[in-house]
Amino acid sequence: MAGSVQKAHDTARLALVVGALGVVFGDIGTSPIYTLQTVFAPSDPHPVPVSAENVYGVVSLVFWSVMTIVTVTYVLLAMRADNDGEGGIMALITLLRRWGGQRGRRTAAVLAALGIFGAALFLGDSMITPAISVLSAVEGIKTVEPSLAEAVVPVTAAIIIVLFLVQRRGTAAVGRVFGPVMILWFVVIGGTGIAGIARDPGILRALSPTYAIGFLSGHFGVAFFSLAAVVLAVTGAEALYADMGHFGRRAITRGWLWLVFPACVLSYLGQGALILEDPANIEGPFFLLVPEWARLPLVVLATAATVIAAQAVITGAYSVAAQAAELGYLPRLRVVHTSESRIGQIYVPWINWLLLVSVLTLIFAFRSSAALAFAFGMAVTGTITITTLMFFYIAARKWRTPRWLLIGGAAVLLAVDLLFVAANLTKFVHGAWLPLLIGLTAFTVMTTWQKGRRIVTAERQRQEGSLREFIDGLHGGRPRLTQVPGTAVFLNRGKETTPLAMRANVEHNHVRHEHVLILALVTEPVPRVPPAERIAVDHLGYADDGIIHVTVRFGYMDTPDVPAALRLLDPAATEGRIQLDTASYFLSKIDLRRGDRPSMPGWRKRLFIATSYITADAVEHFGLPRDRTVIMGSHIEV
Repeated sequence: MAGSVQKAHDTARLALVVGALGVVFGDIGTSPIYTLQTVFAPSDPHPVPVSAENVYGVVSLVFWSVMTIVTVTYVLLAMRADNDGEGGIMALITLLRRWGGQRGRRTAAVLAALGIFGAALFLGDSMITPAISVLSAVEGIKTVEPSLAEAVVPVTAAIIIVLFLVQRRGTAAVGRVFGPVMILWFVVIGGTGIAGIARDPGILRALSPTYAIGFLSGHFGVAFFSLAAVVLAVTGAEALYADMGHFGRRAITRGWLWLVFPACVLSYLGQGALILEDPANIEGPFFLLVPEWARLPLVVLATAATVIAAQAVITGAYSVAAQAAELGYLPRLRVVHTSESRIGQIYVPWINWLLLVSVLTLIFAFRSSAALAFAFGMAVTGTITITTLMFFYIAARKWRTPRWLLIGGAAVLLAVDLLFVAANLTKFVHGAWLPLLIGLTAFTVMTTWQKGRRIVTAERQRQEGSLREFIDGLHGGRPRLTQVPGTAVFLNRGKETTPLAMRANVEHNHVRHEHVLILALVTEPVPRVPPAERIAVDHLGYADDGIIHVTVRFGYMDTPDVPAALRLLDPAATEGRIQLDTASYFLSKIDLRRGDRPSMPGWRKRLFIATSYITADAVEHFGLPRDRTVIMGSHIEV
């Protein structure tokens, strides 16, 4: 019996690792396609001359960059800072809110703002990754038949369109084949790397850090500029952390250390040996590792792997946007859960179409992976640096690690990160401006929405008035009301104020229902709230008037299904039997108008109002029955 339980446990653990291989490592696992090719590309404004010394130095830099940033920063350190199992930069923001403390409130607020900028950069990364990944794979066709070079852009665009069109169907069915495809991918690139190493085993010396240090110190002018392309080897590192809630730290760590890391390193070493053999191989060292008859199958496999890489980062963008909306940095978005078994698989239509238009624009504007590479590194290095900074601040607050050890570790890792940031800034006019522009735009939208939402909430609370005083007035017979049978549910933002829809119903219609539930929905800074902790009831000072206040708590990864949550109510606490099957739901719809108050600059007011138009339908978002929902309007000036 014990043996069968252990076997089942081992099988489940292996399934998690395979699943992680199919989702988490797609981006970083396809980096060998274009990294070394980009480093030595003659089209680079600061090209790296092809020489034995430079090849050893670059390959050593790639290896130690992956070791430092991915293995140390993310796998060994950042993934230990989880928010109830969830990872990623939004999880770090919620941890900052929780552990910032009174003394560190200002520092925590600054770091949280940096975190929002990091999330904005990730959205930029989500636009660039599908474009550069699929472009780099399809470009492999040029090593098979150079005359097909003109077909690269239209074929890439067609693949991208199909990829985004099938997003609405979810990844549950496709996900079952992702893992095996990526296992085949890593075995193939590891095997081709070994074949390349066999041509010049001396390339193994590049694993020594002395070559990376010697390259940086002896040829700093060349080595520094090469870092802008070397960083491509760590693209996708943030996905290891962001997807931790789906597969767990152990599964991701095992997948990285056992298969992904060794396979990528072997591929880089093999490509280095190939370039040493013939400098002309810089045109496509990844595809030239295999004999001519195997290149077309490798192009097909690479295209499949890059589509999976694009899928992973698209799903990551959905998660970041959904979490940002729940935390108040974006309007309420329509979120569709596409899997019954895995809660993290979601589809956000508005984000999907925004990404599709953005990715196609990038493909037709840049037309090659080499041109896009200049833009790619900036988004990656910015996100990595912000993650490192936030992690060490949280580590200092939460853990009892000696301060000298934290300061020393932070100094070394941040020095590495900032060196990459500086190198990528040299590519500013060549494309690095793009992710910064996307990041600044998304950051401005998110911070403007947060501030505008705070202003609207304050004005709304003023108009709504005190809930306790309103209930006392009803008991005092002000105004005289007609009581009608049935149950009414009024959605509200809290317990202090009166729902605008309820106040309008009483003051204009002079009626109230036999049972009234005033419902406040609270999104907690945790991924999920257990059902036992979801509901809290307050009788508002009167235990027999049929009016109660219900607080429903959701985590930012929960689906806010109001009718399902209300079924958790204890009948003994509801002042009589409520009729959920026939209950009427009342919503207050706010019409925003630009006013003259100096609350925000005029352009931010216009941006806030424009952003409000993408707000998802509240009836659908909260799972309300459309035929029993009444919407009552009001307007607020900002």
